[in-house]
Amino acid sequence: MNKIGIALASLLILAALAACAQAPAPAQVVKETVVVPQTVVVPQTVVVQQPAPTAAAPAVSGARLKTVLDRKKLICGINGTLVGFSTLAPDGTYQGFDADFCRAMVAALFGDVKPVEFRTLNTTERFAALQSGDVDIVFRNTTFTLGRDTQNGVDYGPTTFYDGGGMMVPKKSNVKKLEDLNGATICVLEGTTNVQVLADVFKARNIKYTAQTFKDAPTLYQSLDAGKCDAATSDKSQLAGQRASLVKNADDYVILEETMSKEPLTPMVAQGDSAWRDVMSWVVYATFYAEELGITSKNVDDLKKSDDVNVKRLLGVTDDLPKKMGLSNDAFYNVIKLVGNYGEIYDRSISKLGVPRGLNALYTKGGLLYAPPVR
Repeated sequence: MNKIGIALASLLILAALAACAQAPAPAQVVKETVVVPQTVVVPQTVVVQQPAPTAAAPAVSGARLKTVLDRKKLICGINGTLVGFSTLAPDGTYQGFDADFCRAMVAALFGDVKPVEFRTLNTTERFAALQSGDVDIVFRNTTFTLGRDTQNGVDYGPTTFYDGGGMMVPKKSNVKKLEDLNGATICVLEGTTNVQVLADVFKARNIKYTAQTFKDAPTLYQSLDAGKCDAATSDKSQLAGQRASLVKNADDYVILEETMSKEPLTPMVAQGDSAWRDVMSWVVYATFYAEELGITSKNVDDLKKSDDVNVKRLLGVTDDLPKKMGLSNDAFYNVIKLVGNYGEIYDRSISKLGVPRGLNALYTKGGLLYAPPVR
């Protein structure tokens, strides 16, 4: 019996030892499961959240300002053929509302209106020219829209001209309202917001029409004169300018009273350079604010001695605000002295077309022009 007991005891000891020998196995499995989180590849999460693009942004901001200052010249994109906004004068210079805002920019940058190169751009070139860096800024009767702001690689500044879509028809047609154009052929420039406005408005009113698109305004109005179109649609200010310059006899055409859309015409720069956008914005605002304060090209020298702190800040007499933007302290003084306030710019160009200020008056006079405080 003792031998049997000893044998049984030995078996129990061996079983216990075997169980102990197997015990580490689960630990091996646990170690393997610990490896599983590594398949998530934690370093990739770190890469995705890298702040590098944000950190690099300050280096990019201001790059265009430096480029322009180093070049000692501004390259400004304009229409070039739109009366009132930018056209070539007999002396070989570009004149008009948009051309003057280009000059306002160089007045702020260089204290002179001459260091500017005008580049004429059609409706399809204007965005690409900014994206490629071929131009520094565009003042070219361009409507500010959500789609353009988010999809074309540009940043807009303050609206310089609040416009609206309109329709021009031959006087002899006796067309008085849009519904009278049912079945008509409408001339419209391709690449403009007017194409979509025409489609939206006429569809909403169930007006049947055929759109005849053109790449340039001169060809469009030649076709209108030739009777190939029954009407032409564009922004109202453009219709006024084109009627004055691109048709055989301006008196043969009338612009219908109805405004078909909102068309805020706004300057733009390439996206991603906030310092350059600031320069564009505050040059425009300076023309608004100067008019609000009663500062003109004729009295700016006298008002530079004013005790009004708002005048002193705008003209750079105190606070060094322009200098903090990378400009000289007299930058806005130069804008007003050499180009004028907004009202002066408007009167030299748009008023001659018979277009009243309307929405383009100061907010103090029932318009939409409003400059943030200069402080």
